[in-house]
Amino acid sequence: MPDREIRPKGSSDRPAGATEETGRDRLVATLRKPSRAQAIVGVLLAVLGFSAVVQVNNNEQDNTYAGLREQDLVEILNALTGTAERARREVDRLEGIRDRLQSESTSREAALSDTQARVRTLNIIAGLVPVRGPGIRIRIEEDEGRASLNSLLDLVQELRTADAEAMEFNDTHRLAAQSAFNTTTGGIELDGSLLEPPYVIDVIGDPHALHSAMTFGSGPIEQLEQFDGATVEVTELDELDVESVRTPERPVNAEADLGQ
Repeated sequence: MPDREIRPKGSSDRPAGATEETGRDRLVATLRKPSRAQAIVGVLLAVLGFSAVVQVNNNEQDNTYAGLREQDLVEILNALTGTAERARREVDRLEGIRDRLQSESTSREAALSDTQARVRTLNIIAGLVPVRGPGIRIRIEEDEGRASLNSLLDLVQELRTADAEAMEFNDTHRLAAQSAFNTTTGGIELDGSLLEPPYVIDVIGDPHALHSAMTFGSGPIEQLEQFDGATVEVTELDELDVESVRTPERPVNAEADLGQ
């Protein structure tokens, strides 16, 4: 049996001349060429570390005022209160501007509407536009005599007193405040145009009031029938049309007083 080599206790089988491997050498080798398990553990540790950092940041943000003194908190509260108050005043100012603009707009619309209504009224009174409404129709026939100019003028005046809003003779001639009557051969002259009998007068207004203005004692109908020998027929109508219009006349001497 060959003799076995006897070595001292603690001796190594490493060949002679080899350097002994330290713990640091093993760590460096592991970092350079990590195993799969070591790589997975490293990723998990990185994720855990990132989560910890995020949680710490959130806690710091949630506790922004936690470490402040009472005086500091009071000052911050006062600053926030002042900001809120300034914002409230700005809102009130803007709402006031809005309300004022709405009020001015409403006033302008009301003024415009009122002006338009006045223009319509003046156009009707001046005979510049066709009109429609309830009223009466008067037909005057010359049977035994001739309707006098005075009788016709009295008739027109009584109708105006009864609030006639529009009058038209023989479907062609619109009366206005400046209308003029004259006696002429074969009839009467209205604003320079000849009107021949029978005279038909369409009048817009309250039918009952207009009719009553014709029939009172010694009124226009009695005067025309008893003194002029004419026949007068009055018909109340729920609606009639006055379509003739006048041509606007430009004032020659009168001018608007812009100082009023």
